[in-house]
Amino acid sequence: MQVKIASSHLNGLVVLDPDVFEDERGFFIEVFRADQFQALGLPVDFVQDNHSRSQQGVVRGLHFQWQPAMGKLMRVTLGSAFLVAVDIRKGSPTLGQWFGIEASAANKKQVWAPAGFARGFCVLSPAAEIQYKCTGIYNSQAESGILWNDPALAIDWPVKDPVLSAKDQKARTLAEWLASPESDHFTYHP
Repeated sequence: MQVKIASSHLNGLVVLDPDVFEDERGFFIEVFRADQFQALGLPVDFVQDNHSRSQQGVVRGLHFQWQPAMGKLMRVTLGSAFLVAVDIRKGSPTLGQWFGIEASAANKKQVWAPAGFARGFCVLSPAAEIQYKCTGIYNSQAESGILWNDPALAIDWPVKDPVLSAKDQKARTLAEWLASPESDHFTYHP
């Protein structure tokens, strides 16, 4: 069994498809295997696992952390969600561009978005559970977000009037983030 890169986007973001072994009992997949990730040029030093559950129409994000820099390997384990990542790296040829994909418990797709990407999701099914492995320990003093509907990003969200946290409602625009000194933590290096 192995994990394969299905597609690559925005100079660093990848969609992964794991091999799935199915029979009359159900299925088995290897979600993460260090030797295979290393062979694909992906990180192997994950230090935190997160699991969230949200109701249909909820948008969470677009979140990121700069100290320590945090990349995320995201997957949906119940229901379906539209996973989104936005390049926020200064000097990147894809700065401000976004990628989105429907991931679900059925299709088992995973999305790797390295540090320097703001990430979020919108729940498409009655409920969804999203799990993500992180390359940095959470630090509330060095995390922020980009406004989910920043007109400069023009993300084609599958919801028009989402359920948002108070924090996500007050997130800054990409332009405001780029004007902040903290944004220097994410500079593109080819």
